[in-house]
Amino acid sequence: MPQFWNRRNLLRSAWAIAGIGSSSIVSFGQDPTTGLDGRPPVRNPRATSGDRKSEPTWDERLSISVGPRDADIAGTSSKVIQAAIDYVSGLGGGTVRLQPGTYDLRGAVRLKSGVRLIGSGEETVLTRPGSIRTKLAADSDWYDQEITLADARGFQVGDSVCLQAKNTDTSGHTVIKRVLVARSGNRFKLDKALRENVWSLGDASCVTLYPLLTAEEADDMVIENLVLDGNRANVENFNGNYGGGIFMQDVSQVVIRKVVSRNNNGDGISWQIAHDVTVEDCHSHDNADLGLHPGSGSQRPLIRNNRIERCQIGIFFCWGVKYGLAENNMIEGIRGQGISIGHRDTDNLVRKNVIKNSGQTGILFRPERGATFCGHRNRIENNIVENSGPDNGIGIDLQGGTEEVQVSGNRIVETRGPAQRVGIRLGKDTRQITLADNAFSGLSKDVEKLQS
Repeated sequence: MPQFWNRRNLLRSAWAIAGIGSSSIVSFGQDPTTGLDGRPPVRNPRATSGDRKSEPTWDERLSISVGPRDADIAGTSSKVIQAAIDYVSGLGGGTVRLQPGTYDLRGAVRLKSGVRLIGSGEETVLTRPGSIRTKLAADSDWYDQEITLADARGFQVGDSVCLQAKNTDTSGHTVIKRVLVARSGNRFKLDKALRENVWSLGDASCVTLYPLLTAEEADDMVIENLVLDGNRANVENFNGNYGGGIFMQDVSQVVIRKVVSRNNNGDGISWQIAHDVTVEDCHSHDNADLGLHPGSGSQRPLIRNNRIERCQIGIFFCWGVKYGLAENNMIEGIRGQGISIGHRDTDNLVRKNVIKNSGQTGILFRPERGATFCGHRNRIENNIVENSGPDNGIGIDLQGGTEEVQVSGNRIVETRGPAQRVGIRLGKDTRQITLADNAFSGLSKDVEKLQS
């Protein structure tokens, strides 16, 4: 049986990627018989109550199968998958295996710490019905845990819903994700209190929008070898900061591998304030918004060997994404930017990617609100950027007050004729941009520096 994934396995992989072994991770002058901070290293880990850091690597962990028939838990709904996850989680973690079949999810499946969700490849498809929207028939205040729907047809107990309203004090948008857990006619109890006002004065409504897979405040999770189909044609748009095929927030130590996320009216895969997330060998395509969305505050994302096609933006470094690696990804047919880097996204490495036929720009450094907000100290190395944008398209466009970026060894190609196309453009406020060993073909200008 495959070895259960844990923190130590992830660290070994990270060391291998960096080209170093565990014996090399010793500070100058440090005693090699001690740990990084001077404490003796754990040489014989044992299962000790409350000690997750030094958990042994077990040959076998609890495994539960879910499927249409002949499974530990039979069924194809979100409820049976959630039941299996909750059971495994309650016993300290393990694997939920999804058999071949189409699973029609009326609610988001919530992953929990220590759980691996493993499908059977392209034969395991998680999808959802079309979305339904109705207005609220009565006001609910921030401390309430119930809502009243104007038209409850199509809504069921167990459904995941999104409550939307305008904040009558600030005119901002209120978005609340909840689950319907009890019902009397048009009145539904929610799994948690609202903590925001949803009033008819703010045009409050309820809609069945949710990510197919989600997790919050959890760690040590794996999603692998399955297909997520968002039924885009029949579902309203759900902004990537709230949904997506996969949406995770406040998580760490996550591996998403060999997952197809397609036809979502939102993002393909989105993670916010999420650290040490690995997304590899995945295919995100035909999604309305972002293909892969390493979101606000996420540290050390590892994005490699993925295919991203026909989304609005390929890889979107959102806000304060740092120390990440994006490599060996194929990004093609994107409507906007192949890769977008901006708001305090610093110290990332983008290398060996192929970015073809982007509708606007191959790689964009966004201008943001000023130099202190820009994406500094990033490295763009050994990428192929081909056929970017319209007649005045840019292969690599550094805008705003972006500083200390190294752009080296890239091949920027245009096969449609030069027109007004530019290989690399440096904005007038950019500083300390290093260009080295880049190759250009078929462009009107190889490098353009805008003047103040």
